[in-house]
Amino acid sequence: MPDGHETGTSTILVAKDGPVTIITINRPERRNALDNPTASALTRALRAFDADPDARVGVLTGAGGHFCAGADLKALAAGTDYSPWAGDPDGPCHDTLGKPLIAAVAGYACAGGLGIALRCDLRVAEEGATFAVLSRRWGVPMSDGTTVRLPRLIGAGRALDMLLTARPVGGAEAVAMGLADRLVANGQALPAAIALAYDIAAFPQIAMRSDRLSAIRQWDLAEAEAIAQETRLAAEARRLEARDGAQRFASGAGRHGTGAV
Repeated sequence: MPDGHETGTSTILVAKDGPVTIITINRPERRNALDNPTASALTRALRAFDADPDARVGVLTGAGGHFCAGADLKALAAGTDYSPWAGDPDGPCHDTLGKPLIAAVAGYACAGGLGIALRCDLRVAEEGATFAVLSRRWGVPMSDGTTVRLPRLIGAGRALDMLLTARPVGGAEAVAMGLADRLVANGQALPAAIALAYDIAAFPQIAMRSDRLSAIRQWDLAEAEAIAQETRLAAEARRLEARDGAQRFASGAGRHGTGAV
């Protein structure tokens, strides 16, 4: 768990746990719905994590038993418009980070909160988690990347089912459809996500990050172009990490699933 040292704003808390950075949306009275100042603070926290040379993996979570209920509709009803979180260069769903980010999902990950979860690389969901496009009921469109990332992740048919019907998807179904990657008991999303982050942080980082970026950037490329990009991205790891790793393997490390890192 975090070492207790927290920075950030009152609505976005940042704690460091060795190589893992935990970012917490802290508006439990609104089920962690984001108003404009909180969305901007989240963008700043994500960028600071990405720029921190000591941070290897991030975990994004919400306070008080919910991940994020999306945009703060009470602020919108009061006349405060909000910028598109994915389309705005300063939105919290816009940047492609250079490091992995894991969502620890408890309670609601709805509307824009679903978009925030989808901008993460992996999602650890509690059994009681709920993923849904509940903003469909109020005529609020998705502007957080959900209409793009959701079908790419789970397929067009399943994505349209969620987008058109606003039906809730629980934790177990989310894992079954590929929307979430790990299913844990209620109350365990954050510790499970931190443990997973530590596993990823233990790997040689250059190769892991180049493989990640290749997988993220290949969507709009023909196969030959995507493979050429993979080769370019892998060059630094081949030069700096691969030979050392091969030598460790040859010396006996990593046999039978032990001592690999």
